[in-house]
Amino acid sequence: MPTIPIEVIEAFVLMLARTTALFIVAPILGMGTQFSGYRVAIIFSVAFVLYIALGEPLPPDVDPGTFAAMMVRELLIGAFLGFSLDVVMLAVRVAGEMIGHEMGFMMSKQADPVTGIQSSLITNFYEGVFILAMLAMNGHHWLLRALDHSFEIAPVGRVELGAGMSTTFQAMFAEMFGAGVVFAAPVMIFLLMTSLMIGLLARAVPTLNVLEIGFSLRVCVSLGAMYLFAPLLEPSIQRLHELYLVWLERMLASTAV
Repeated sequence: MPTIPIEVIEAFVLMLARTTALFIVAPILGMGTQFSGYRVAIIFSVAFVLYIALGEPLPPDVDPGTFAAMMVRELLIGAFLGFSLDVVMLAVRVAGEMIGHEMGFMMSKQADPVTGIQSSLITNFYEGVFILAMLAMNGHHWLLRALDHSFEIAPVGRVELGAGMSTTFQAMFAEMFGAGVVFAAPVMIFLLMTSLMIGLLARAVPTLNVLEIGFSLRVCVSLGAMYLFAPLLEPSIQRLHELYLVWLERMLASTAV
């Protein structure tokens, strides 16, 4: 009965580690859901197909310490690629948190029972729209293609990491944070004008219940502004998708040794 060489098994395990890290970290591939059987099957199938297409056996007699270092490298690269989408979603989260805070919804946050992260209703709304748009544009295919290219750029069997990974991630984080502020700017302008008007009313009518009226007025104005600027969501999200493709290419290039 033919046996599989240990070098082939080790190479497949390394590819499986990078694939698993990507699937666990990337939100669009099911981050936060239970690690059930179908996810295990998908991860194993993707890693198997990639090994058939790109895999090569490791050199013989790899010592356990070196193999452990290779495993850590694969996990870091997979998580690095998965975090790229999470950083793009930072722009949506920043916009939602800014608008939700100004509306007063931060006093009643929703807690995700899986991740434990608290976020406002507006943040959940923007994230849902972004993920649906990403799926409609086959964003999950982009991640799988990036995983495929990563094995060509940074093949398994090495210990070294790309020198530009940390700087690329920091630059992407800064740009996405700024994009979130721009994303929320139209609604925030209306809310700031509303806050200014409430302040003027409080000075003109001291007996006015500013807390009660201000909260209701902020909610009404913000919902009206979100409806008014809803057509701007499409080009904004389209721009985020384009930025994500650009940064994904840069992140792939930064993984090369």
